[in-house]
Amino acid sequence: MRANRCVRVCARLILLLIVTATALLAPPPPLFAADAPLADATAPAIGRTWPVGLRPRVLRGWEPPATPYGPGHRGVDLAAPAGTPVRAVTAGRVSFAGRVAGRGVVSVDLTGTGDPPLRTTYEPVTATVEKGEDVEPGEVIGTVDASGSHCTAAPCVHWGLRRGEVYLNPLSLLPPWLLHGGPSRLLPLA
Repeated sequence: MRANRCVRVCARLILLLIVTATALLAPPPPLFAADAPLADATAPAIGRTWPVGLRPRVLRGWEPPATPYGPGHRGVDLAAPAGTPVRAVTAGRVSFAGRVAGRGVVSVDLTGTGDPPLRTTYEPVTATVEKGEDVEPGEVIGTVDASGSHCTAAPCVHWGLRRGEVYLNPLSLLPPWLLHGGPSRLLPLA
């Protein structure tokens, strides 16, 4: 009787070890569906700041459409109450600052990102910049509008990225240290 119990316990431990090892050694799941375009691989991690706050909550993530006109979410929604400063993620030139379909929009062509350049878009935003202005990383380009957001759960700013007519994942602009920011640490030089 005691031997049977020992065998069952050992068998369970071995099974647990196998399942744990399999989970740890398996490749991570894909971020997108297998048939979804992986165009965001062309966006370099050149961002130097989040558009709003220090590490805003992502209310809705990037959901690339399977076809150019298919359903999806062509950007990310970041939690941000009305009046929150909106900052340029990296250096660029304002290509649009105005209203589209009743919403305030600011678009910035990113410096040194090819032809056509990468373009970030922020909405709903009351612009504090004008078309043609050069902006630096972290520079305030507007504030979150009190109305015009498509978020229903909480106020937000929609942050988009595209190259030409191809929408990309704007989070791909953020380097790992900013995207998954942890505490700063001082390391010895030698």
